[in-house]
Amino acid sequence: MASKKEKKEKESTLTDLPGIGPAVATKLESAGVYDMMSLAVMGPTELGDAAGVSPAVARKAIQAARDLLDLGFQDGIEYAKKRSNIFYITTGSKNMNELLGGRGIESKAVTEAFGAFGSSKTQLGLTLAINTQLPLEQGGIDGKSVFIDTEGTFRPARIKQISEGLGLDPENVLKNIFVARALNSDHQILLLEKISEMIKNGEPIKLIIVDSLTTHFRAEFAGRGQLADRQQKLNKYLHNLMRLAEQHNLAIYVTNQVMANPAQMFGDPTTPIGGNILGHFSTYRMYLRRGKKGSRVGKLIDSPNLPDNECIFFVTDKGIVDEE
Repeated sequence: MASKKEKKEKESTLTDLPGIGPAVATKLESAGVYDMMSLAVMGPTELGDAAGVSPAVARKAIQAARDLLDLGFQDGIEYAKKRSNIFYITTGSKNMNELLGGRGIESKAVTEAFGAFGSSKTQLGLTLAINTQLPLEQGGIDGKSVFIDTEGTFRPARIKQISEGLGLDPENVLKNIFVARALNSDHQILLLEKISEMIKNGEPIKLIIVDSLTTHFRAEFAGRGQLADRQQKLNKYLHNLMRLAEQHNLAIYVTNQVMANPAQMFGDPTTPIGGNILGHFSTYRMYLRRGKKGSRVGKLIDSPNLPDNECIFFVTDKGIVDEE
């Protein structure tokens, strides 16, 4: 049974805060602020600019939202309870699920796959978009997914092929995947606000796929002189992505491009784009590459709770599977 505090949180809206009337709430929604948490984590200047209110009013509203949400410390037991609603989406391969802890990709976390062209980063994304729709007992979450496409990689024909291979209705599966072609980095950032709006309007979105995360940032900020600007903009985008995952309990899967590191004398010179900012940001980081006899190899590079390991998988008419 929900506590009084939980009920209060669920029932409260932006207009319950001091200084936030219907007109101001409408302005905030236009700026992508739909709920208490989005407002509570804003600064007074940022809120003032978005809502057209004075810094004093903005401070009061922010403080009221923070008090309502109780954004302080909690003990480990309470924190564990908050994480009890985490879900997992199967990758389709038991080997890869095991690599990621046993059940697939995790909600409230970012799973990043980087690798060269043809290493099946996109194929994993397409498979996850379908598997999200499966019932719980089959490794899904009965939800919909969003596919942010920056490279023109989304293929409805491939979705239909995998769906038919799994015995699902292809048209139904396609209806439950929202696709947007991001034209530049600003558009890519704007699309995150659109996702918040869709969730607010009742869409049961459970997975966000960004394929690829760094394409536009890399193209628009070329050369060492613009590296700091690129990393700053990428950092902000990543934080917005993580905030969405935490607020709405979503799973995030991102693909990343690679480059060859000329300073690497021995071993694999493949290095992911995004530097330390992306390296620290991703919860689970996998390196995908081609293996022998048409196989693919997934290597877990970084994780907060799992050992580095490798697995073998194949790409077939059923998506990502263990055996060809």
